[in-house]
Amino acid sequence: MSESPVPKPQPEGRAGYKAFRTITTRWMDNDAYGHVNNVVYYSWFDTAVNAHLIEQGALDIHAGGTIGLVIETQCNYFAPVEFPQTVEAGLRVARIGTSSVRYEVGLFLAGEPLTVAKGHFVHVYVDRATRRPTSLPERLRRVLESLQ
Repeated sequence: MSESPVPKPQPEGRAGYKAFRTITTRWMDNDAYGHVNNVVYYSWFDTAVNAHLIEQGALDIHAGGTIGLVIETQCNYFAPVEFPQTVEAGLRVARIGTSSVRYEVGLFLAGEPLTVAKGHFVHVYVDRATRRPTSLPERLRRVLESLQ
């Protein structure tokens, strides 16, 4: 019995994303091949998500009792990005659990309609002191719901 093929990931438009953050590429982001290195994209994912949560008052990285730990991440690349281009990171939430969240991020070149890359990561929210999973704080849950 043969399995049906997994569909090839495709670029997406902006309409599926709820919040956007502009990110300026840096000289050091380029690698020896002349484009932004793949590891930088994950940094952009972190920046888009955590900056949004901090700005919305849903995450206190210094004194909050709850922190998010990444347990899964993935990215598909569709077109290269190079310094000195500007990236716009689109953000949405695909799933909210009791203590976990699946964030999806689409990366667009400034003003362009389709993603040059898209990916996801899953945070499990834990107690800062014990590192054990904990229920999402109400303020965080409200901000996450606004991104669905």
